Amino acid sequence: MARTQYVVVNYQNQWHVSLNGERYGPYATQKDAIRSAVDAAHKATNSQVLVQGADSKFRTEWTYGSDPYPPRG
Repeated sequence: MARTQYVVVNYQNQWHVSLNGERYGPYATQKDAIRSAVDAAHKATNSQVLVQGADSKFRTEWTYGSDPYPPRG
């Protein structure tokens, strides 16, 4: 099952939450954007929060719902 991904990104020097190709915000701080994304993801089923660092790599992840890891098999 696909997960809804809330991605916290820095876009044009402002913090946003990206969801399904749409950006929401801006938020005053990265912490505010993360809090908003976590709150929204916590209410959803099978969702994740990813935080993109300055190096464009994801550095933090929260998963809500059934987690497929470790893989079974």
